[in-house]
Amino acid sequence: MKDRIIQIMQKEGLSNAEFAEKIGISTSSLSHIFNGRNKPSLDVVMRIHKACPYVNIEWLLYGEGEMEGGETSNTPTAQLTQDHENPEKSTGSPILFDFRKENAPETPVYTPKETVREEIRYIEKPHPKITEIRIFFDNGTYQVFKPEKM
Repeated sequence: MKDRIIQIMQKEGLSNAEFAEKIGISTSSLSHIFNGRNKPSLDVVMRIHKACPYVNIEWLLYGEGEMEGGETSNTPTAQLTQDHENPEKSTGSPILFDFRKENAPETPVYTPKETVREEIRYIEKPHPKITEIRIFFDNGTYQVFKPEKM
């Protein structure tokens, strides 16, 4: 496709910078296409077609047919281009996407799992009882206290 873009530039008699400005892209983007780093995006192709409407878009995209002519405004591609660029003036039928809930698939994609109930039981343990208390003093001695009732 880059060779066909070069042919269009030669026919127009424009330099890389002039052609990039005419179609509304940066010079570096056009350079990346010519160097093979990037392939032309659909946006670039549409910009070329908009700037040079005489170019056959089939030829530009696929290399089929002749460079000039071959496309009139009645072809589906031209109608799509016109509808895309001027949606308020579109004469063709609009493309409708149906995402309504009524048309959802019969089997749901996500099926919720059954809820599992866990029962928590508290086991009461008797409170711990003090069996002895030891107090240590700074002189190295200690004293033991034991409760009288156990």
